[in-house]
Amino acid sequence: MKLWSQDIKPNEPIPEYCAFGKYHPKSHVELSDNKSPHLAWDEIPDGTQSFVIICHDSDVPSQGDDVNQADRTVPADLPRVDFFHWVQIDLPTDMREVATGAFSDGITVKGKPGPEGPLGTRQGLNNYTQWFEGDTDMSGNYFGYDGPCPPWNDSIVHHYHFTLYALDCETCDVSGNFDGTAVLSAMEGHILAQAQLTATYKINPAATEL
Repeated sequence: MKLWSQDIKPNEPIPEYCAFGKYHPKSHVELSDNKSPHLAWDEIPDGTQSFVIICHDSDVPSQGDDVNQADRTVPADLPRVDFFHWVQIDLPTDMREVATGAFSDGITVKGKPGPEGPLGTRQGLNNYTQWFEGDTDMSGNYFGYDGPCPPWNDSIVHHYHFTLYALDCETCDVSGNFDGTAVLSAMEGHILAQAQLTATYKINPAATEL
C-alpha cells in the first residue's frame, strides 16, 4: 500500500499551514492555520472494508517541568512519549484521497465536535484534550485533526507519523469518545496493510535532530 501527500514530504518539515502553532520572534509561538493535510493512497489489498488514519508525534517530553519556560530548554535526553494529533476512522473503502483542509480548516477553540466527522467518518479525541485541561479559555474535547505545536523551547526536532491502515471491517469497534489508544487496540487482528509517512516540525529555531 502506498501513501503520499501534496502537503507533506517524507522527512521534511510540515508546512506551517498544517500546524496548530508556529514560530513568532517576539512571543515565541502563535496560532497557525491548522489545516489537515492532503493525503492519497493506492495499491489497496483485497478484502479492504475501511481505512483508518492516525497521526502521532513520537517526541513529546515525558515531563512538562521545562516546557515553554523562558529560562529553560527541554533537554534532548529527556525520555519522550507519543502524542496523538489525528484519529480518523471508518473511511469508506472507495476513498483514495482527502483534500487539504477536509478534516480541519482552522483552530476550533475548545475543540471540534465529534465523534461524528466529515465525509461520513468518525473521529477520535486527540491529546490536546489533555494538554488544555485546566485552561479555562481552551479546555474541551478536541476531536479529529489538530496539527503540530511542539514546545517552543524544545532542543530537538519532532517527528510526526501519518499512518494509513486498511482494515477487513467496515467500522472500527470503538464507541463513545474514543482515542488513539482505543483504536489501536480495536484494530488488532483486522489490519490488512498499513503505510506511513513521517515528517518533521519545530518551533524553536535552534532545535536540532537527535
